Amino acid sequence: MAEQRKKKVVRVETPAGQAEAGSTTTTAAPAWTPTPEAKQKATRFRLIAGGLWLLAIAGEAFTIFWVLRQVPVVMWLLITLIVVIGALAIGGSLLWKQANRLDPASKEDKVRFFVQNQLGAIIAVIAFLPLIILIFTNKDMDGKQKALAGIIAIVIGGGAIALGVDYAPPSVEQYTEESNIVAQLTGEDLVYWTKSGKVFHVCEDVPDVNKESQDGTIYKGTVAQAHAAGKDRLVSYWEREAVNYCGYTQEQVDAVKADVDAPANEAPAEGDEPSDEDATEETPAAE
Repeated sequence: MAEQRKKKVVRVETPAGQAEAGSTTTTAAPAWTPTPEAKQKATRFRLIAGGLWLLAIAGEAFTIFWVLRQVPVVMWLLITLIVVIGALAIGGSLLWKQANRLDPASKEDKVRFFVQNQLGAIIAVIAFLPLIILIFTNKDMDGKQKALAGIIAIVIGGGAIALGVDYAPPSVEQYTEESNIVAQLTGEDLVYWTKSGKVFHVCEDVPDVNKESQDGTIYKGTVAQAHAAGKDRLVSYWEREAVNYCGYTQEQVDAVKADVDAPANEAPAEGDEPSDEDATEETPAAE
């Protein structure tokens, strides 16, 4: 493919105080840690998310202790507040999820891991469940008003809860396993990705990163930098790519897989062949 080699490869800058990507040739990476930039960005996202959630809870309190006590209840104000509370809860959850991908929790602390990853859903329940109950038990609203406001609150609250749940929560163990795979296979912590892709790869010659993209660029850096750039994980079929495109033998790949730490077995099985999602995961998103 002649067009594939037109893409330029750009190394992501290493933050001050951090080792240069690929500067050492170790056979196993240490426990994964976020870059200082990723840590700072995650903290900023969490603070903003917390502020949005506080506003959502404040809106709920105002709705419960003032709007629902009016006689008659002002329906347009009630519905507007329900929508605003939902928007604030969802906005906070989306930012919180981004923060967790930049700075994930460890599975070793099961309580913290659950709470940190599902906090968005927990906040959504707190913001909507009491409100829904009080709407349906309000004595100053007729049946039609209760049905209208209640259904809107259930739909928006349900959406906020669904968007707050993290169905595939990231973990330090996942990121450490990825770092170990890359370091053991290539001898350096260096991976490749594109701006629009959701995953990263073990070399720059794989077809996915060489597909036509808007900026015509392949980025390379450490696993930590890839996650800081918004990439979710190492591509699921890295073994096939390593053998077919990166110059590694099946024996080398098998040796790496055999040496991967036990926690890797806890990850969802993805198979050796790419899924439909993986087959298109580097396709540039339409803007």
